[in-house]
Amino acid sequence: MAKALQQTSATVGTRLVLVGLAVLTIVLQSRLWLSDEGWSEVIRLRNSVDTQQIENERLAERNARLHAEVTDLKGGFAALEERARSDLGMVGKDESFYLFVPTEAPPDE
Repeated sequence: MAKALQQTSATVGTRLVLVGLAVLTIVLQSRLWLSDEGWSEVIRLRNSVDTQQIENERLAERNARLHAEVTDLKGGFAALEERARSDLGMVGKDESFYLFVPTEAPPDE
């Protein structure tokens, strides 16, 4: 009889542990699937990472262009002269600058 009582208490204890684990699993799974910090947050963060990677690629291309321009400006006078001519309207030492201004049409009378 004592042996039967031990087996009954062991199965009751085992059942309680299994029920406790099942309840814990349900609670943790519900937090994972239903809470704001679960899978919805993971998906939002993945989208945010994708958006940031696209922005980083765009900025890396811009930085590469700026780096090439700085290298050109440091390395030679051709790029520097081109920049001075286009941005500042400068003229070289032995060059002549001609400005053609269109004539105004006479007013209709």
